[in-house]
Amino acid sequence: MKWEDNVRKVVPYVAGEQPNKANMIKLNTNECPYPPAPGVRKLAEEMDYDKLRLYPDTDSTILVKELADYYGVKPSQVFVGVGSDDVLATAFVTFFDSGRPILFPDITYSFYDVWADLYRIPYIKCALKDDWHLDVEAFKQPNGGVIFPNPNAPTGLFEELSTVEEILEANRDVVVIVDEAYVDFGGESCLPLLEKYDNLLVVQTFSKSRSMAGLRIGFCIGSEKMIKYLNDVKFSINSYTMNMPSQVMAVEAVRDDAYFKSVTAKIIATRERVKKEMEELGFTFPDSKTNFIFASHKTVPAKEIFEALREQDIYVRFWNKERINNCLRITIGTDEEMDTMLGFLRTYLKDR
Repeated sequence: MKWEDNVRKVVPYVAGEQPNKANMIKLNTNECPYPPAPGVRKLAEEMDYDKLRLYPDTDSTILVKELADYYGVKPSQVFVGVGSDDVLATAFVTFFDSGRPILFPDITYSFYDVWADLYRIPYIKCALKDDWHLDVEAFKQPNGGVIFPNPNAPTGLFEELSTVEEILEANRDVVVIVDEAYVDFGGESCLPLLEKYDNLLVVQTFSKSRSMAGLRIGFCIGSEKMIKYLNDVKFSINSYTMNMPSQVMAVEAVRDDAYFKSVTAKIIATRERVKKEMEELGFTFPDSKTNFIFASHKTVPAKEIFEALREQDIYVRFWNKERINNCLRITIGTDEEMDTMLGFLRTYLKDR
């Protein structure tokens, strides 16, 4: 026997390309095109670096309290982690341990099957309908748990809360995780459903609408019992998951609600304008409620457009996967960035 025979082998998640070029336009990883709230910058400039020699608060008390106050829940209902990926991975380990297959969409965040494979959790991919919406009936089969984003990624579609509740009603004996990474761009959070469903876990992130992808801050809200179970697992792996700068800067981001809402409003306005202009260029796409557009062109293959944009240092996301191999996911950047991309596309697609 070789040592490699005992290695846990998985096919890892592949993140979007991270180029670092002057004057590039980066529209491939759904980052916010605007900086964090002014209070975050002020805190970063004035931070006492001597404190970095100390371990951070294991409970992230100030951030947990700020989030609890903002969302109108108890601190004991809030769990924070190093980005929503950390929160979700911890949730997989904690709640999906029945041996029965978990359910998630076939076109969705591609980390779900990676975690399932890593943690040896069986799963079933529930095919989206032809219009890219969830097939609710597929989520009513026997299972060991359910997870789906709302709005979904990469399609950008939002499911009404009545749809979410129908899935919850059909799955009262398992944990249902709703991944709301993009909910601030036009969706409606299912947090109000927590009062009725103690098996619901709602996950959000600071990486998109709060402009803090670089600090890796995520959180979830659920029943007190659910959050206790998550903390038990977290403290069995690593007590100091969130660093001190992330904790205190995240608090400043939450406190400046006016700035947060102005940024999301700006991105939504740009998205709606770009939708109209892309339709004029021959693109079709679902009605995105996120900070990206999931687009296909009526005549020109997605891969060809992807490569042509890349040659101009304009980066969008393309997956060579079944069902979506003729689609591009285009993050909403600043108005200037989107105008540059649209200007190139007008020239490139002319007479095609």
